[in-house]
Amino acid sequence: MNTPDTNDLRFWQRVAKLYAPFMKSSGPLYDRITRRCLPYLSADMAVLELACGSGQLTFRLANRVERWEATDFSDKMVAEAQKRASLPNLTFTVQDATALPYPDSSFDAVLIANALHIMPEPDRALSEIRRVLKPGGLLLAPTFVWAGNSGHRLRAKLMDLAGFKVLHRWNAAAFSKFVEQQGFSTLEQDILPGGVSPLCCLIARKI
Repeated sequence: MNTPDTNDLRFWQRVAKLYAPFMKSSGPLYDRITRRCLPYLSADMAVLELACGSGQLTFRLANRVERWEATDFSDKMVAEAQKRASLPNLTFTVQDATALPYPDSSFDAVLIANALHIMPEPDRALSEIRRVLKPGGLLLAPTFVWAGNSGHRLRAKLMDLAGFKVLHRWNAAAFSKFVEQQGFSTLEQDILPGGVSPLCCLIARKI
């Protein structure tokens, strides 16, 4: 596994124990994301989740498919997620999204939620996602986007000061274009109100 950005990893290791309690207030947002994703999942699917955190979407969606592998580059995040529940079809592992160990065409769908905008090289992650997806496989990529107004700029600055680095401040159109440039075709793009900024719930197909 490639070594993730040291500062990034240090931040997520530090906040891992607090993350699940902190994210409880975002439950309604994750419920809305779940409702957008569910129509694209079926009982015979193998799904890879990247940047699973402490399982905000994992435990809402994993029981709808045949096999779910939830991964994060923080071993402490994975440990916290494993404390929450156990499902017979669910596996947790520590992985780097830009250097995945799986063979080509291993999964029917890949979920990566609220992570591409904080990755130094999101294009490498999407390249790996495309590689491990089966032909015509699905990318589920709900991601915070930025409208560029003063309120969002201030929140982004405060997040940076806290150690949470937002590296890519796409708006919804720019995010969709970026994903399509990596070899995907957008199927659905809904904007959901989020706590920090709007969330673009983008669903695309490998082409």
